[in-house]
Amino acid sequence: MGLALLWALLPLVAVAWGQYGDYGYPYQQYHDYSDDGWVNLNRQGFSYQCPHGQVVVAVRSIFNKKEGSDRQWNYACMPTAQSLGEPTECWWEDINRAGMEWYQTCSNNGLVAGFQSRYFESVLDREWQFYCCRYSKRCPYSCWLTTEYPGHYGEEIDMVSYNYDYYMRGATTTFSAVERDRQWKFIMCRMTEYDCEFANV
Repeated sequence: MGLALLWALLPLVAVAWGQYGDYGYPYQQYHDYSDDGWVNLNRQGFSYQCPHGQVVVAVRSIFNKKEGSDRQWNYACMPTAQSLGEPTECWWEDINRAGMEWYQTCSNNGLVAGFQSRYFESVLDREWQFYCCRYSKRCPYSCWLTTEYPGHYGEEIDMVSYNYDYYMRGATTTFSAVERDRQWKFIMCRMTEYDCEFANV
């Protein structure tokens, strides 16, 4: 399926989700972006946060070897299920250093609601932070990893969560010192509809 068609269909899927999929909450428009609405230029830092009460559901990126082996990024957000309620707190997680492999989930059972990144010319890579939001005392379960994005270093990233009862909780990445690029696997989880006593699952 072509990228243009995929991004054109995302609003329709969002409408269907809002109308039929998630416990009858009124549909709110997701935070939209166009094909060239990147949140950063190559070699520049950025900070991106979803609107209040929304979480990241899509990640898009293109790689440019000539521009410092860097990527431009963009994201799409959607409201969480009404059953989760409003976020009770939000925070920036610890920094994941450039040039290293890492695995991180939002602490305190949080969900990913944004990204922050800074580029380092010395390693031709970025450091990363997740912006996380906690929803009352809800806990994750039935977690899984997506396939690798991109499938091969240097390719486009085009990840859209089609499982709308699953939420992004973090990611694991590998870094190629040869290609100067990362592959990502996003950690997706369901969330309980009741409070639980575990502070960090």
